[in-house]
Amino acid sequence: MATERFDVEERWPELFAQLDAKQRGAVVQSLAADWHEGWEPNREDVENITDLTRGAIDHAEYMRRVREAAGRLRRTPAAAV
Repeated sequence: MATERFDVEERWPELFAQLDAKQRGAVVQSLAADWHEGWEPNREDVENITDLTRGAIDHAEYMRRVREAAGRLRRTPAAAV
């Protein structure tokens, strides 16, 4: 079910707490662009991009997490529909 309002900062404020204003704006713009294309944000994806943006993880770790999440999605029965 798609949300009618883009509210990632309200849903997971703790993920944005350690970002400065410029980082926060970049993350929100990036996520909003994907949301406008039909992607529904989830906490794991938002955490991964905020972790990367604030330097808690490097690009290799970000990609590992993304591939792991995609693998889980492919294995769910709903993904087979």
